[in-house]
Amino acid sequence: MKILFLESHPMWIHGLPNGLKELGHTVIISGPVSRENILDMISQYEPDLILSMGWTPEHSREKQPWIRDAARSAHIPLVYWSTEDPLHTKNFTLPLICTMQPDFVFTVTPSLCETYEKLGIKASHLDFGYHSNVHYHTEPYKKYSANIAVVANAYPEFIKQNPDVFRSESFKNLIMPLIENNIRVDFWGNHWERLGEQLGIPIPSDWIHGYLSYTKARKVYSSSKIVIGLQNCTDQLSQRTFEVLGSGGCLLTSDTEAVREKFSPDRDLIVSSSPEETIEKVKYYLKNTKQRETIKNNGMKAIKPHSYYYRAKEMIKVLVKRGIISSKIATGDKGKLINYKEVLEKKYNLHHVNLGDTLGQISVRYEIPLKKIMKINKFTSDKIYAGQIIKISKK
Repeated sequence: MKILFLESHPMWIHGLPNGLKELGHTVIISGPVSRENILDMISQYEPDLILSMGWTPEHSREKQPWIRDAARSAHIPLVYWSTEDPLHTKNFTLPLICTMQPDFVFTVTPSLCETYEKLGIKASHLDFGYHSNVHYHTEPYKKYSANIAVVANAYPEFIKQNPDVFRSESFKNLIMPLIENNIRVDFWGNHWERLGEQLGIPIPSDWIHGYLSYTKARKVYSSSKIVIGLQNCTDQLSQRTFEVLGSGGCLLTSDTEAVREKFSPDRDLIVSSSPEETIEKVKYYLKNTKQRETIKNNGMKAIKPHSYYYRAKEMIKVLVKRGIISSKIATGDKGKLINYKEVLEKKYNLHHVNLGDTLGQISVRYEIPLKKIMKINKFTSDKIYAGQIIKISKK
């Protein structure tokens, strides 16, 4: 089966597509989506299924109708995997579904399946996972070594507007007591200095390392003695839960029903439900290397059934059962990943549009007539947007 995967974000293009490839399917990764290149990819590859997921630049209000119209005109099933539930169901997922009108929705929140079905939207639960191409255990890196590490964005504005969400409780139980007791935590991710100030517990600047690219996160997980993983809800697991365990990290996370449903506390990972318990367990496991290593090894074994190979297998099974795709095309052959951007780079000289660029400026810069650029890209207007990839000329 040929699957068009409409995504460009590193967080998503390395996971599910690799699982689908392992099942024997051909996955075309779109890169930045435009009205024109969706049609080009459909025409060139004739996909049997179109997949979209998450909340990234490929889900802007402008792009949603392009995706809907392209899938409809080609009579190709469109499936959306909602990974922002339940925190952003009302403000993002439902408006997107209303506009994009996918044929099927997967959600990471089990309780929302019934909600979607009542709205006339076919839906099923699909959990996060991990893929060993990206998240695997490595030898420790000195640059990323830490006693206690956090890899996550702080989301100070969201926490401020939603103080009662479980993520706030998770933070207060797992991270705040360590900062208050001057137990060093090394943070990778955005806006931790703002969240610390907002909560009245400033985080020392030398504890904060800023943005870390998605594909480097495993280096922190493999190099730290303990990795703290915040949870957003009690009844579902965060994405990083799977990724930390897949990378051989010793995970400390919130003690929730979702964690206990899939993993055994103090065997596969460490859990805490209070500030006092966090302090106690951190001190214990930092002193006991053997116990930490045992938990790491058990965690890597426990996470294996949650790879994206099995998530992809589950997804295809559900889509066949619900009549979205035929069982005839659901079987795989020789799996392959096609990166559409790389295909274009072999044929064309490209320009990546930056904020403020105009087609006229680009025409002048490359000394190529505006009409010629519009023709090669099949543009019907000179309107462009940041992140777009434009063909300049053939190589």
